Amino acid sequence: MIIRKGNTGDLPEMRRLFTETITSVCKNDYDRNQIDAWKSGSENNERWLEVIENQMVIISKFNGEMTGFCTLDKGSYIDLLFVHKDFQQQGIARRLYMFIEQEARVRNEKKLTADVSKTARPFFEKMGFRIITEQKVNVKGIDLANYKMEKELT
Repeated sequence: MIIRKGNTGDLPEMRRLFTETITSVCKNDYDRNQIDAWKSGSENNERWLEVIENQMVIISKFNGEMTGFCTLDKGSYIDLLFVHKDFQQQGIARRLYMFIEQEARVRNEKKLTADVSKTARPFFEKMGFRIITEQKVNVKGIDLANYKMEKELT
């Protein structure tokens, strides 16, 4: 597996992975309307360009296929962390996360924060995050539950 920094050429594959992962991996935690609203975020070209241009983007690939990606915004906010539906439970999220955490430590950040889906919550808890609050996010008129989480970096 290769882990490298992302670039604009990765955007189509990132957006596809984002949509496919939400559709298949999150179906036990969110209903069809919630999934459709959430994955519609892949259509926001401006948002994805902002991510690739202004955040640290880390990509994992195996045999030329993107297996996951993670982004770090403003040095301490994990904005996106997605692993391909066919590569779940193989340590990819952990490897991507550890890369991001190390980068935050190099930057002398004191904590990491993330807005985490119900599906991703157990992973973030295993990585040492704690829930600050449960949130309701409205996307296209549909409420989705998630969690504001943080981890102190000591």
